Amino acid sequence: MSGTAQIGVTGLAVMGRNLARNFARNGFTVAVHNRTAAKTRALVEEFGEEGSFVAAESPEDFVAALERPRRLVIMVKAGEATDAVIREFAPLLEKGDVIIDGGNAHFEDTRRRERELRERGIHFVGVGISGGEEGALHGPSIMPGGSAESYESLGPLLERIAAKAPDGTPCVTHVGPDGAGHFVKMVHNGIEYADMQLIAEAYHLLRTVAGYSPEKIAETFRDWNTGRLDSYLIEITAEVLAHVDAATGKPFVDVVEDEAEQKGTGRWTVQIALDLGVPVSGIAEAVFARSLSGHAELREAARSLAGPAANPLGEKEAAAFAAQVEQALYASKIVSYTQGFHQVQAGSQNYDWDVDPGAVAAIWRAGCIIRAAFLDRIRAAYDAQPELPSLLSDKRFGDEIGAAQDDWRAVIVAAARQGVPVPGFSAALAYYDALRAERLPAALTQGQRDFFGAHTYRRTDREGSFHTLWGGDRSEVSTG
Repeated sequence: MSGTAQIGVTGLAVMGRNLARNFARNGFTVAVHNRTAAKTRALVEEFGEEGSFVAAESPEDFVAALERPRRLVIMVKAGEATDAVIREFAPLLEKGDVIIDGGNAHFEDTRRRERELRERGIHFVGVGISGGEEGALHGPSIMPGGSAESYESLGPLLERIAAKAPDGTPCVTHVGPDGAGHFVKMVHNGIEYADMQLIAEAYHLLRTVAGYSPEKIAETFRDWNTGRLDSYLIEITAEVLAHVDAATGKPFVDVVEDEAEQKGTGRWTVQIALDLGVPVSGIAEAVFARSLSGHAELREAARSLAGPAANPLGEKEAAAFAAQVEQALYASKIVSYTQGFHQVQAGSQNYDWDVDPGAVAAIWRAGCIIRAAFLDRIRAAYDAQPELPSLLSDKRFGDEIGAAQDDWRAVIVAAARQGVPVPGFSAALAYYDALRAERLPAALTQGQRDFFGAHTYRRTDREGSFHTLWGGDRSEVSTG
């Protein structure tokens, strides 16, 4: 078998199959392989007319079908399954060949694999791919991390299959070395968790406080999607809320168990944020909200606890409240993106990746789950000020949130009075207020730490570290 394929895909479950089809539809000859050969044959039989495929039933045939430098995409389950595929194929490759992991790998695994394969002269590229099954087929947002040399070889292919932003720019960029691509994809998913939680809270408020039906809320979200909240998640929310269950005739959302599941990337985002010391409180609340929803026995045991009963508003008041919810949702979403981009910048600095936040915003404008109209403004803000410490420091975003804050606060007050949990909205506002506060109560916390653990403190009036001798005359000593 001669090396005629420009790219190869091994692992032909839905994502791998659609990605292979995307390459073929864009004019590339694609070698395809799966551990179960029947899947390989089925793909070629069903979709062979879409482009040029080379079916390979053995790893040796698969590698032989690839032109040099070989580009081999792995689309299997993250973790040990990915390591097993690497162990199988790496001995068949040569110096300069490229292995691409398109799964949802933990970025630390990607860093390890890149280091190990680099020692053998093989490039390893961890590629974050967002957009689900449809994105893989029609154009995802792609976040590759690896050596600059590997991107020279791989980049032109990825640019062809990636989603295109409204200005025609491919939604792919070389994010940075080793694990940078999978790190940015992880943060993308963390923002996605927060975004979905905020939308769910807006729905809950409109349903419970405004007294709207799912159909009416769907209309509201469709209206919001024509303005500054224009985004994929707002768009599909309207679709989900408008859907009627065929079996019962009830709104779809009323026949689905209210237990949200998760695959782990949101948890990774929070765990790594803790390691980096980055406050991602909105993302954390979204992760915990999903976790709490799944504790059915705990929720059942607490259902009789005292609290206010919901008292839906009248029609005129409900319309005014819905406008306030739009303000709260927009402001809270901006905070979620602010926290996510802060984590990207912190990770870049910690791992010496030199990630460009403006370029990240640019490739999230289409194809990915969190694509939204205001990402173009986020890109512009970072392009104008690459060292922007926070999105909230950008004048336009700061002014918008300042204008929204009265309604934002009113919504949270209304939620508390009617017993509607809004952890995402509340965490976002608390983050905003904490950032703008001249002093936080952390001085007391540090005093407590010095009292029970002699952890020392710094003073506002002179340099150095100090400790108070709390047990005696409480004199102060300098510790350096």
